[in-house]
Amino acid sequence: MSLGNALRAERIKFTTLPSQWAAPLTAVALTVGVTAAVSAAEGAPAPGSGNDPANMVYYGLLFGHVAVACLGILLVGQEFNTRMIGTSLTAVPRRGRLYGAKLALGAGLGLLVGLASTAGCFLTVDATVGLDFSTPGLARSFLAGVLYHPMMVLICLGLTAMLGNFSVALGLLTPMVFLGTTWLAAIPGVREVGQFLPDRAGLYAMRTQTEAGIHYGHWTGLLIMALWTAAAVFGGLRAMRRYQASGG
Repeated sequence: MSLGNALRAERIKFTTLPSQWAAPLTAVALTVGVTAAVSAAEGAPAPGSGNDPANMVYYGLLFGHVAVACLGILLVGQEFNTRMIGTSLTAVPRRGRLYGAKLALGAGLGLLVGLASTAGCFLTVDATVGLDFSTPGLARSFLAGVLYHPMMVLICLGLTAMLGNFSVALGLLTPMVFLGTTWLAAIPGVREVGQFLPDRAGLYAMRTQTEAGIHYGHWTGLLIMALWTAAAVFGGLRAMRRYQASGG
């Protein structure tokens, strides 16, 4: 089976399983919806307050990125859960090709979710409290917001392939994305290490202002998340190949 056919098969799986296509819709709805509610409730910050506008723009992402993580987990983990992974591996004997198709679908979906969520948040905040698009760093913040989503999908997809278990991946990754790294960042001493975790680095890349105690710049934060993404993708590929070697 060619890569194009494998990708087409993954697209059919995605569109016919409600649990999968509901995840990106939920991600966009949560991210934009929570941001809209918070911006409408709090109103515009006081002039000269020095508040980072990205805090309000991306407030909903703190909830929506859990659904983004679930999307990455579902794209490969559901087949482990139903034991249909053996059928997929039989249909596409080249494990790298099957994995590549899943990665391509995940990256594409993540990019679409990122564009919809980020643009929706920017437009919502601008409509409710006003947003100065000439703010230094805001363009970079928008780009980081878009790219954060596909990288989060690929990280979770790769880690799920490494774990080889849907329930374990869901039980470990979603709590970590939602609260785990936030707690780590709040613990003195641990914060020095926690700031280099992928989601913390990605979220910092969206900020327009610097933060005391962060030992890298905004662009570097995006690079750190990209390196985590590459590591997770590579780890997932090795796991898929070991699955073949062990006979499935």
